[in-house]
Parts: sequence; C-alpha cells; structure tokens
Amino acid sequence: MTILRAACYSDIGKVRKENEDRMLFDESAQLFGVADGVGGLPGGGEAAQETVDRVSGGVRGAPQDGELDLRSIVARANDAVVALGMKLSPGLGIGSTLTVGCVRSGRLKLAHVGDSRAFALKKGHLFFLTEDHSVENEAKRRRARGEVVYYSESQRGALTRCMGQALTPDVDLSDLPLEPGDRFVFCTDGVTRMVSEKDIRDIMAKAQDPTEIVRELVELAVQRGGPDNATSVAFIVDAV
Repeated sequence: MTILRAACYSDIGKVRKENEDRMLFDESAQLFGVADGVGGLPGGGEAAQETVDRVSGGVRGAPQDGELDLRSIVARANDAVVALGMKLSPGLGIGSTLTVGCVRSGRLKLAHVGDSRAFALKKGHLFFLTEDHSVENEAKRRRARGEVVYYSESQRGALTRCMGQALTPDVDLSDLPLEPGDRFVFCTDGVTRMVSEKDIRDIMAKAQDPTEIVRELVELAVQRGGPDNATSVAFIVDAV
C-alpha cells in the first residue's frame, strides 16, 4: 500500500452561519476530498453530507483488488442526493460539489463535479487537476468549438454541474501515477477564491507536513475576509 501522510481542516469563515462544507477523509481506505453545499439552494450541508457518506460507502464497499469504478459510485451518490432533495426541498432540490481522490495500486483515482478544486505539487511544479464546471468555462469550451455563446457577467461563476441534478452529471475522471514526494490538495471555493495560485504553490512547497498545508490555506482564506466556509484536505506521498 502507498505510504502517505494526510490531514484535513475546515473553518466556518466570518460570514456564514453554518458550515456546509464536508470532508472525505478515510486514511484506511486512502480516500480524500471535499464537498461543498451549493449556495442559493436549501439543504447545502445535508447535500454535502449525503454526498460524502455515499461516496465513502461506495469506495469502502468496492473490492480492493479490482478496478475502482468511481463513475458508478458518484452516479449512485447523485441518485441519493436527488432522493434526499425530494424530501427536503421538493421544489428546488439540493446540491453539492464533489472533488475526491482515492489511492489505489500506486495511483490516484480522481472524480470531480462542480467548482471545488484539486492540485498536485510534483517536483516543485503546481498542476491543476480539475476545472470548474461553471457557466464561464462552459462558454469557453463551446466557443472553442465555434459556437456563439453569451452569458450574464453575474452568472459567470454559476455551476453547470453538481451532485443532486435530476440527470446524472458528467463526471470528470483522472488516473494519475504517484511518486514519493508528491503533494496533493483538495479545497472548496472558500479557499480558492481568497488564496492565489502562487500562495497555494508556496504553502504546499514549504510545509513540513500536511497539517501545516491545510491549516495555512484555510487560515489565510479566513484572514483575507472569510466570506465563505473554507475547507482543505491534503496528503503527501512518502513511498509507493
């Protein structure tokens, strides 16, 4: 099994009355990630909790020696969030982001829906492992195909995919090889909206352990105003 060190940290921030972020943190299953209840909808915390519970259960229930089917696990979790939304908010539903990684056989299996983010630091270089599923990014993709797309500036950050959609969202999947020294961070947009890419890279690079990484990222986001819940999960690979 890959040998790693991991940590997680969350703060409600300075504005919100409830922390609707949730963490996937299971060192025995080597499962790490974040989920963030969608703003503007009721039941954000419940949506995020249902998401992490279902994904965690799906991963723990999967055979250790077989291929991990994260697409199916996320699809089943989405169905559960939809069902919960019918009970809690039948008119609007509920929603959550999901960015999760599971270490298997010396590789990181990654699944992503929404605008939480994952980063890797390899040999001093910062890599973006996810792309926000936002109106702005969707417009960029469609324009690259030659389509004419307009959107309101006020809607540029609105999500185009999330957990809790009636139709199962298209899940971004990645499969990455791991090497000793690799560092990974998962965080909600309460961190990434307040902490620059340079700061993220610097914090990931200089920290001695993952506890320092997550605390510095979250505390910096709060120091800079903390307008949203801020959550981070990190791990460092020691041996593969």
